[in-house]
Amino acid sequence: MTSLMNQALAPGLYIVATPIGNLGDITLRAIETLRGVSMIACEDTRMTGKLLRYLGITGKMVRHDDHASEADRARLIDAMRISPVALVSDAGTPLISDPGFRLVREARAAGVAITSLPGASAAIVALTLSGLPSDRFLFAGFLPSKAKARSDALAGLADIHATLIFYETAPRLDDALAAIGEELPGRDVAIARELTKKFEECRSGSAAELVAHYAAHPPKGEIVLMVGPPPAGPAPAAADIDAMLLALLADLKPSQAAAQLARETGLDRKALYARAMELRSR
Repeated sequence: MTSLMNQALAPGLYIVATPIGNLGDITLRAIETLRGVSMIACEDTRMTGKLLRYLGITGKMVRHDDHASEADRARLIDAMRISPVALVSDAGTPLISDPGFRLVREARAAGVAITSLPGASAAIVALTLSGLPSDRFLFAGFLPSKAKARSDALAGLADIHATLIFYETAPRLDDALAAIGEELPGRDVAIARELTKKFEECRSGSAAELVAHYAAHPPKGEIVLMVGPPPAGPAPAAADIDAMLLALLADLKPSQAAAQLARETGLDRKALYARAMELRSR
């Protein structure tokens, strides 16, 4: 096996995943890369500084967060042309609900070589712990903080037959679970928090059960919130589908009727919309 330390890193951008909790989860390749770059762009120099001290690495850190300007990115790209530059987030894989995609996009447009090093991701760790279906999943980042926007976001995801993965904060968890119970009724839900740390927890149940649990045991730490796909059930007969659509069309537009029936039955929304348009034209 060839070690990266046997040769100098080529100029370019190195996207480096870092631990999400347990510092022992850093990969050998990530350590060698962080040692070999000339500059480390990070969200918070205090957070990254702790990791670098643990690893015994001294390096030049520069802050690069959501507030970075176009000029900031241009300076980093200029540095990448002549030397290796690492991009890290506070924890986990950069760009996953973290800043960085603009830097990567602009570096690629500028012809800079880009290397991404695989490593820890809270969304993937949580999914493997949850016991929810993992053959299809959708990572949807953070839910909106305002009630209507949060409900609208969940309603827009209701037709997706996959496990939904969100990041959430402890103070907002109760509201998020209540919205899931209303917009995605009957779904299995799982909460993973403090991943890879001493008090790691993964708890599953209905949205209502989890609301009750965390009301009695207020959560702390960073949270991954997961919602299982719509429950499978016997498909309604074609005649029954038509009857349900016609009833909904008495009060709703075809798109609204299709969306509501898709949520209730798990049937494909586009197919229901096409049928609703046919029924309305009769």
